[in-house]
Amino acid sequence: MPSVSFAVESAAAVQFAAVPTIGFRLRVANGVIDQRIDNIALRCQIMIDANHRSYDRAEMASLRDLFGEPDRWSQTLHPLLWTHVNLSVPSFTGSIVTSLNVPCTFDFAIGATKYFHAVRDADIQLTFLFSGTSFYSARDGSLHIGQIAWDQEGRFSLPANVWHDLMEAYYPNGAWLRLRRDVFEHLNDYKTQRGIGTFEEAIERLLSSGAAPLTHKGAAL
Repeated sequence: MPSVSFAVESAAAVQFAAVPTIGFRLRVANGVIDQRIDNIALRCQIMIDANHRSYDRAEMASLRDLFGEPDRWSQTLHPLLWTHVNLSVPSFTGSIVTSLNVPCTFDFAIGATKYFHAVRDADIQLTFLFSGTSFYSARDGSLHIGQIAWDQEGRFSLPANVWHDLMEAYYPNGAWLRLRRDVFEHLNDYKTQRGIGTFEEAIERLLSSGAAPLTHKGAAL
């Protein structure tokens, strides 16, 4: 039976990926000497250890949406689920280094996106929880199957600028905001009835000028 362990060694943006993706350099090792592992169907859950670092005032203000007022953080500050990733680890003996590619969303309805966006400096503390199925060869050449329990984990400090630089590369000077359909229709009517060129300008006018409301299907904007 293999004795498999995992270590996350580094992280960098994946070049030319279709979506923003961070590639983590993952070392997988088997403690059983000279035993060949044919494949590992690996599952990984990545947690953000939000309670394992300190925050400045600007970060605290940005994180109120997730954790409430800072004077309550002793009760509300807790780890956040980032994502789940599957990986097929190829055949190896001893150890192998492979890339665990993690797609990143810019959707601000997602708690992890809010956290990454708020944290600008230092590192983001991550915990990788591994499980899965290993396929390995016995000395007589027969194929065996073993399970990897969830107690296998690895920790990594991700520099915050890796995520921010990645989002700036894919969405320069931009951000994604998902609106409820009826709210979008109100905004679109406001924009078109006033001859406003872009949604950004329409939102800026609403935020800064206090323009008189228009109606849309009987509702006021």
